[in-house]
Amino acid sequence: MIPMASSISALSRRMPPDTKGIAIGVLLLVLLVVVASVMVEGFASANNARSILLLAAFLGIAALGQTMVSLVGGLDLSIPFVIGASNILLAYLFGTDVPPALAIAIIAAMGVAIGFLNGLLSYRLQGQALILTLGVGFSLVGAAQIFTTVGSRYSGTVFSQVPDWFAAVSSINGTVFGVAVPPVVLIWAVIAAGMVFWINRTRSGRAVYAVGGNRTAAARLSISEFRVWTTTYTISGFTAALTGMLLLGFSGGGFVGVGDPYLFSTVAAVVVGGTSLLGGAGGYTATVIGVLVLQVLTSFLVGMGLTFAAQQTVFGLLILAMVSVYARAPHIRNQI
Repeated sequence: MIPMASSISALSRRMPPDTKGIAIGVLLLVLLVVVASVMVEGFASANNARSILLLAAFLGIAALGQTMVSLVGGLDLSIPFVIGASNILLAYLFGTDVPPALAIAIIAAMGVAIGFLNGLLSYRLQGQALILTLGVGFSLVGAAQIFTTVGSRYSGTVFSQVPDWFAAVSSINGTVFGVAVPPVVLIWAVIAAGMVFWINRTRSGRAVYAVGGNRTAAARLSISEFRVWTTTYTISGFTAALTGMLLLGFSGGGFVGVGDPYLFSTVAAVVVGGTSLLGGAGGYTATVIGVLVLQVLTSFLVGMGLTFAAQQTVFGLLILAMVSVYARAPHIRNQI
């Protein structure tokens, strides 16, 4: 572990900041795949690869929003609560007379509204943004539980019939154009491609980096910090709601705690990918690699028989190592 960390650190000192995170992530991913394939029987099988990609798709979609708010120097702690609330609310609506397509649109709109609210409030009170988004998340998930469990003895759990076509989207046995790939993986790939193009090839996308890098300079370029800030949080709310809905198709039942693991894992994916939590550096391409690194590592550790506590220890050490590597580069504000 130490020789690997030192070689990665040496590599990072010789690379431009924009490509450092991606290069380190790819190197780490390749090393993990090679080591896991040698040490764990069946790791390189097609079934395990599908399982890794399926779970990575859920995390990747949820981490998209965390990446966006991180690029402007924020953080969204409401993500796991929006995921849980969306999960049980959609399950509840599927059990009513509301058409499935309309139910999905309602939950998506709720995610957008919560994201915009987070953006609006955190922009006004940026010094309290973390606690603010946490409070919004707690309020949302509590209200969702109250709404869906009135007259029910199952607190936080909603049983309903999920449409077969919806469940097939998140099924590990699904196919895309005859290829044995879960459809949710294709959804993630399309979303990722669109996001990478938007943030790197359009003026509005580059404005995110401008605000995160130097707000004063961005203002002088007539870039609206308010618009950029609220847009990133709105995206985060939508992708969290989308993740919650897709997880319902995967599990077949609503559970309010389904989003709990994503509080840690979305931040971890962003950090491992190399996106700065101070804003202005990184991007979703790096986060995608970070997501794959975490999911491959999880599969490897499970295959080695490590307990959940031991897995968390390894993840923590990995994050510490990555932060120590990325912290060597000065923030963009200090390079201007």
